[in-house]
Formats: sequence, C-alpha cells, structure tokens
Amino acid sequence: MECADNPRNKCAACYRQFNRMEHLVDHMRTLFHSVHEPTCGVCKKHCRSFESLREHLIGPLPKQECRNAFNIRGCKFCLAILDSPYALRVHQDRCQLSGVNHGISAYMANLGLRDSLTIDNGYSRGPQVVALACKTVGGGSDRSLDLCARVCIIDEKENIIFHTYVKPPIPVTNYRYETTGIRPEHLRDAMPLRQVQRKVQDFLCNGEPTWKIRSPKGGKARILVGHGLDHDLDKMQVEYPPIMIRDTAKYPPLMKTSKLSNSLKYLTQAYLGYDIQNGIQDPYEDCVATMRLYVRMRRQVHRRQDYPLASDPQNRNNFASWRQNELERMSPEEMLAISRSDYYCWCLDSA
Repeated sequence: MECADNPRNKCAACYRQFNRMEHLVDHMRTLFHSVHEPTCGVCKKHCRSFESLREHLIGPLPKQECRNAFNIRGCKFCLAILDSPYALRVHQDRCQLSGVNHGISAYMANLGLRDSLTIDNGYSRGPQVVALACKTVGGGSDRSLDLCARVCIIDEKENIIFHTYVKPPIPVTNYRYETTGIRPEHLRDAMPLRQVQRKVQDFLCNGEPTWKIRSPKGGKARILVGHGLDHDLDKMQVEYPPIMIRDTAKYPPLMKTSKLSNSLKYLTQAYLGYDIQNGIQDPYEDCVATMRLYVRMRRQVHRRQDYPLASDPQNRNNFASWRQNELERMSPEEMLAISRSDYYCWCLDSA
C-alpha cells in the first residue's frame, strides 16, 4: 500500500496528500486546479479564493514561513508578496484606492437625470465595459416587494452615462429613505420602468440581436459589471446573457471559503481599501466599487493556455474515467498541467 507521505500522491496545486494515486486522480478530476487560482507568493500553493489565500497567510493557523514573509512584504489588499519592504510601500500606495468623488455623485443625484446611452455601430477595440447598480423601494401590503426606483450606469473611466429615478408600475409603500435617500418627489415625474427597461436593454445589447450576444464572443454587446446583478436585472425586467455578465457577488476568487457571496461593502474595504455604503447608499458609489474590483481582477497576469476552461471541447476528456490507468501513471505536475479552470477568469477579457 502506498504511503500518504509519498510525494507522488501529493497534489501539485494545493499540496493535499492522499493514500493512493487513484484518490489524487479523483481529486484533480473534481477540484479543477488551474493557473487562474489565487496562489501564495511564497510557497506557490493554489487556493480556491482570495479568502482562502488570506487564511493561508494570516488566518488562525497560517503556514509560518508564508505568514512571516507576508507580514514584511505582503500587500493586504491584493495579497501579493513584493520583493522588499520598500517595493511594498510603493505598491500599496497604488493598490489602496480612495473613495469616489461624492461631490460629483451628489450633484448628479440632484440633477435627477443623465442619459448618454448610445448604440455604437462601429467595432471598438475589445468589448466595452459598463457597470450598473440600482436601488429599490418597497411595495405591497407588507412593504417587502422590491421595486426598482433608481438606476445608474458608468463607463470604465467611472463617468456617469445614465442616471435616473424610476417610477414603479405599482404604488410605493416604503421609500426606505434611511438607505436609499429616495423621497416621493423623486419618483413623481420619474421615467417609467418600461422606458428604462427598453433604454438599458438596447444600450447593453449595442445593436446586436440576442442570438449573437449568446455566442462565445458576444458580438458588439457590452460587458456588464455589478454586484448581485440577477436581482438588479430582474427588478428592471432586463434580460442579458450570463456570458456578458461579470458579477462580483458570484466570481469564485472573490467569494467566501464556504462559496457564499461576500457583501460589496466588505469587498471594497478588503480589496480596494476604502469604505462604502455608510448611511444613504448611492448607486454611483456601488458602480465605481464594482468597476474597480473588476479592473483589479482583470489585470491579473496568468499563464496563457490555448483552451483555458474545463468545459472547452478540447479539455473534456482530460480526466475522463476511461483514462484512469494513464492518469495514475502521470506525476502530480503532469496532471496539474492538463487541469483547467471551471470558471471564466476575468483576466481572459484582456487576452
């Protein structure tokens, strides 16, 4: 019987050890280790999320060597390990971002409407990226029905390209002023929900038919960034294909170790270095936070792979059961080399 200390049975990604080689093969078949996973800058261990990497570095039971290096040369925002304390200081000045310009935000809120939504019929270099957030008020007899009452869309440079209050199709029974800042006068002459839905849908699709957006390349449609976009799009009655959505609530590297979502407030504080959603919540502030998180994740540098997803046809048989004997003869490093991610890494948007 093979011993658990046999390095041949040790995963080359997460360093977990197994009694038998067949167990390691099963592990690689289901864990989808890949170059896109967050990786410790000291021991090179792969982690399933940045939260698990954070625990590895500074959690209750960190690896001592890694913790020591991180305490001296580690960035608490992106979790990178720099070459020296000086390099860390220079890096962290750029890595920690400041909050949004609340003066501009408040001005736009008082203005009430900003509409620069246009269809771009020309092919720009790469897909355009926009971030969307909405705020809801309460409806129904128990005041718990979420009704879209305010929408904001920004571009990649954090410019507001659409902002409006929205008149819900049914009466509002709770304006939730403490968090939304919305009053009855904001919605009295606001844009009707159906009009907002049509304008946003047309803008996101960018003149493309739905069937073309659902293709792997997405045509000319815009990449949509946000947090909890399923909820926002549902309340706006907008349909958009998942292939064009980048949701910070569902992106595996930004989720908890339990695979549950982190709040946008937490993600902004932990990975950008400033606080949001204190008191009245502004959709512009949420848009900026999600866009900055997206850009930070997109700028990660990972090794290029011809077929980076486990779902690609060229990779579907990499760990097929009929290859069991062949797989058991491979080294852990060889198995890691043919393993692929089970999620779309946002760095691929820059590829």
